[in-house]
Amino acid sequence: MDKKNLFCKLNLKWLLIAVVIVLVLIIAGVLIYNYSVKLPDLFSRVAENQNGSNQANQNFSGCEVKEQPLKVNGNSLSGFIEDDAEMKALMNYYACNPVERGDIALYSYSDNKNPLIKVVKGIPGDKFQLKKTSADCWNILINGEISKNFQNESYCFNESGYKMLSLYEKDYRGIIPSNAYLIFGNLAGGSMDSSRFGLIGKQDLIGKAVSG
Repeated sequence: MDKKNLFCKLNLKWLLIAVVIVLVLIIAGVLIYNYSVKLPDLFSRVAENQNGSNQANQNFSGCEVKEQPLKVNGNSLSGFIEDDAEMKALMNYYACNPVERGDIALYSYSDNKNPLIKVVKGIPGDKFQLKKTSADCWNILINGEISKNFQNESYCFNESGYKMLSLYEKDYRGIIPSNAYLIFGNLAGGSMDSSRFGLIGKQDLIGKAVSG
């Protein structure tokens, strides 16, 4: 092989190497450009998703409570809240607020136009049991303590009230299940409350009553 042919072959080799390097640089440049374009777009989509998620959380946590006047009709809370007393109803309060023991709650009962106003005495997880004290009197114990009204009088339910509540005591083994509650009036002998209809569901608690 003469020097001229050797020189040509070497030049061709370096030319091929140069072409490969140029192609690699071009491909790398295209990839880097696409990445630099798409990366901000990716961050933008992530930010939008986070904003959307935050907005959804705000919508979920932002309870739209509607305040309206409330006039008490009845004497089941007599001694604590009297008939014709003027209060405020926080409608939809329990849509995103917990029901707490001692709350004065508005209960949508059957087809009644006006909700019942009762006191929340038992909440999910509470243990409850009925204890007979006389011929026609059963106390209700909640977490081992006799439940009492605002005059510190023990609730004393008759046989009808006992039969109603004992059904729930038996079915749930004496433990109030999730989203269920015991609500009573302020009359020691019971009223139109859980002594008549047993445990009630959270979905039927349509608001909270507060002083006007």
